Amino acid sequence: MTDIKISDEDYKKFCEFFYRKTGIFFDEAKRYFVDKRLVERVKATGEKDFRSYFVQVRFATDGIELQTLINAMTVNETYFMREDYQFKVLSEFVMDEIVRHKGGDAPVRIWCIPSSTGEEPYSVGISLLEKWPSIERYDVEIFSSDIDTKVLQKARQGLYSARSLMRMSEEQKKTYFKPVGNDYQIIDDLREAVTFSQCNLSNSAETKKFKNIDVVFCRNLLIYFDDASRRTAVQNLYDAMAPGGFIFLGHSESMSRMSSLFKLRKFGSVIIYQKPF
Repeated sequence: MTDIKISDEDYKKFCEFFYRKTGIFFDEAKRYFVDKRLVERVKATGEKDFRSYFVQVRFATDGIELQTLINAMTVNETYFMREDYQFKVLSEFVMDEIVRHKGGDAPVRIWCIPSSTGEEPYSVGISLLEKWPSIERYDVEIFSSDIDTKVLQKARQGLYSARSLMRMSEEQKKTYFKPVGNDYQIIDDLREAVTFSQCNLSNSAETKKFKNIDVVFCRNLLIYFDDASRRTAVQNLYDAMAPGGFIFLGHSESMSRMSSLFKLRKFGSVIIYQKPF
């Protein structure tokens, strides 16, 4: 097979198409990364050049290659207890405030998007078990979603390398994981406590299945969107949340640049955002 070349015009058309499908925007700075992944997929499918491959992606009715391409284009590097100061705020302040306002027996609903390979939602569960004294008194439901079906399979399996557990203590490893060869698998109780599903945050038809969410973790995802798709995504998150619900963003993200729907809350030096009542 001859070398696969992608022209400037074809690159622009692909980026526009991918943006429409996912809300993820690739600029010229991402050219090397995008070209590399596209060439890999052209060769893997046996198409003769990029244009014939692009026709397949756009018009195949089963959507299988499009999903494979989405999986290849999304970045999913993470680890347990990443930015754990936010989990501390969740356990020490946010959960008590939520149950105080909810009253009754209604479950607390937590949604992590993107899921990646599952470290974040499982970290939420571990943090609540360890640091929220009222965990035995309330029903907590944890949902986690991603656009990438491959990482969702890994998340459900819950099998991790030692590197993913680099911030976990030896006691935590013994309590919440079981050794499988050189790897670690999350215990069954925690695996069963998290519901994983595919969801495209920029697609309101897909986010509508999430309702009355009390806590959202949407960290380091919106940095891959442009202004328009960020506004759409934030609106979809807002619609999914219960009044008074909280949203955690990544440390470099600011809701004030994306939306005026939420009010800023500060717990010590940690900034999070709340949907007004």
